[in-house]
Amino acid sequence: MKTAQLESPTRTRKCLTEEQIENYNRDGFFFPHRVISESEAAEYRKKLENYEAAHQPIMKTAVRNKPHLVFTWINELIRDSRILDAVEDVLGPNILAWGTNFFIKEPHDDAFISWHQDSTYWGLSHPDVVTAWIALSHVTPDNGAMRMLPGSHLLDQLPHVDTFAEHNLLTRGQEVQVDIDESKTVDVSLEPGEMSLHHVRIIHGSNPNPTDTRRIGLAIRYVPTYVSQISGARDYATLVRGEDTHHNFQLEPAPKVDFGPDEMALHARIAEESFQILYRGTGREYPR
Repeated sequence: MKTAQLESPTRTRKCLTEEQIENYNRDGFFFPHRVISESEAAEYRKKLENYEAAHQPIMKTAVRNKPHLVFTWINELIRDSRILDAVEDVLGPNILAWGTNFFIKEPHDDAFISWHQDSTYWGLSHPDVVTAWIALSHVTPDNGAMRMLPGSHLLDQLPHVDTFAEHNLLTRGQEVQVDIDESKTVDVSLEPGEMSLHHVRIIHGSNPNPTDTRRIGLAIRYVPTYVSQISGARDYATLVRGEDTHHNFQLEPAPKVDFGPDEMALHARIAEESFQILYRGTGREYPR
């Protein structure tokens, strides 16, 4: 099985040590890394739950995906230097935020994530993609923390099967078609305000949450500006650091207000086009 070589250019590091970079390159993930305070995490959680109290749980809405297009505070968070400094140490200085996703498991929730590689249906040209997964609650093995298989990012893209399982939080319920030795996996436990970084090809998943506590995470998908969408569909991203001389993506504007009509119309349009990428080949149509 051939490997996906990670770039590790020589440069002045922003915040991660050489040992931390080596750990990321070896394992395909790194954690924990504090990026916001517990009080900031609590404030962001309050903003989210205030929205949910007035509407419905975010995981039941279309804005669980790409919420940075409609929440001003998430759009600010994807540009936060405390996150981007760590991402730059891995990807380099010219960075796009390609996507954001909430991953929330309610108390006594059957929701789970099957073993998979993120890269399977994203249609991106290079495996130089990093997810910054930010905890807005305590995240533990008991309430469904992510589990990683160290070193599996060095494998090529592996075959997956679509299950569309009812409680699977992935778009297609995709499962990697290799046997996983769970004794070798690592639980990614995080405190509120801490984040993990993981590579787009790491094999990972998570279990349901049988506890009384809510598990809340926000995933931010960062790519260098040289990455492109090769599925044939138009794709979108937000320039968050450096410059974009490649122009491979339509650049997204920052929301001026939370859930304004212009913001919601833009989100709906981009969500439909993203659906075409993620569900290509399934025959499924965008829900209206």
